[in-house]
Amino acid sequence: MRTLKGPGLFLAQFAGDAAPFNSWEAITRWAAGCGYAGVQVPTLDARLIDLDKAAASKGYCDDWAGQARDNGVEVTEFSTHLQGQLVAVHPAYDTLFDAFAPEALRGRPAARTEWAVEQVKKTLTASRHLGLSAMASFSGALAWPYVYPWPQRPAGLIEEAFDELARRWRPILDHAEDCGVDIAYEIHPGEDLFDGDTYEMFLERVGGHARACMLYDPSHYVLQALDYLDHLDIYGERIRMFHVKDAEFNPTGRKGVYGGYQSWVNRAGRFRSLGDGQIDFGAIFSKLAAMDFPGWAVVEWECCLKHPEDGAREGAAFVRDHIIRVTERAFDDFAAAGTDRAANRRLLGLEGA
Repeated sequence: MRTLKGPGLFLAQFAGDAAPFNSWEAITRWAAGCGYAGVQVPTLDARLIDLDKAAASKGYCDDWAGQARDNGVEVTEFSTHLQGQLVAVHPAYDTLFDAFAPEALRGRPAARTEWAVEQVKKTLTASRHLGLSAMASFSGALAWPYVYPWPQRPAGLIEEAFDELARRWRPILDHAEDCGVDIAYEIHPGEDLFDGDTYEMFLERVGGHARACMLYDPSHYVLQALDYLDHLDIYGERIRMFHVKDAEFNPTGRKGVYGGYQSWVNRAGRFRSLGDGQIDFGAIFSKLAAMDFPGWAVVEWECCLKHPEDGAREGAAFVRDHIIRVTERAFDDFAAAGTDRAANRRLLGLEGA
C-alpha cells in the first residue's frame, strides 16, 4: 500500500481577475499559503497557462512547473473539463456551451467540436511533457436531454448517441495512449457518463480502452442517491483521480433528486464545503488506502453557503487529517512465530506424510 498524496486543490473555482487569483505566480503562492502541496490546473484558463506553448515545448512546461515548485506546490494533473464538454454537445445546449469556446467559434458547432478535440489532445501532450500520468475531463453529452424516458425513447436512440460519443473520443484516447496518459472522466450528471452503467456503455464501445478511466467524486453520487462506497469496490481498477468534495441530500415532501428548479441553497441535494455535508470520508480514505490508490486527494471546493477562501483553507486541513499514512508492517507482527515450511508441516500434522 502507499499513502495518498495531498492535499491538492483544483484551481478552476478560484481563478479570477483579482489578485491573488489572476496569475500563475500569485495563485500558486496563495494555494501553498492555504496549506496545499499540489494544484490541479484547468488548461482553458489563459491566466494560469498558455496551452499552445505547453503542448509545443517541454522547456516551457518545465519552467512553468518549476515556478509552482518554487512557490511551494507541484502540479498534480491538468483538467480539460470544459473542452471535453464541447467534444459532444446536444443542440439544445449550443447557446449555453458556446460560452466555453472562443468567440469566433460561437454559432459554429462543428468547428467548436474540432477545436475542443485539439484542446484535449494538446493537454495530453503537455501532460506527457510534465510526466503526469492522468488528465481530468468531461465526456460531453448527446443523450442527456433524454435521461428521463418520457415520452418513451425511440428504440436505438441511446445506442446511437453512445456510438457517436465513442467515435469522437476514440482518436483522443489513442493519442492518450501515445502520450502514456490516462483520461479520467469525471462521472457527472449533465454528461453522458453520469453513473456506472453509462460509463460501462461507453467503455464497451471504445473496446475497453486502457486509457478510458475515471475521476471519482463522491458528491455527484450522493446527489443521485448512488452508493459511493460500493462504486469504489466496483471500479477501483479504473479510478485515476479523486476529487474531495462534500455534499448532502435531504429530500422532502416537495423535492428530491431533480431539485424542483430551485437555487442551490433550496435544493434537496447541495454541494457543501468539506466536513459540512454527509459524505463518510473516513470510509473513502480507508478504501483508497487499502486499494493502493496511487494519486492525489484534490479538493474541489463548491458550496452553496461558505466563502470559497474559507472553504479552501479548511479543505487543506481536512484532507491532511484524513490521509492515512499507511503502515509498513502488520499490527500483530510482534506475535510472529517465525516458522518455516518444515515447521508449518509439523503444525499441520503432515511431518512424515
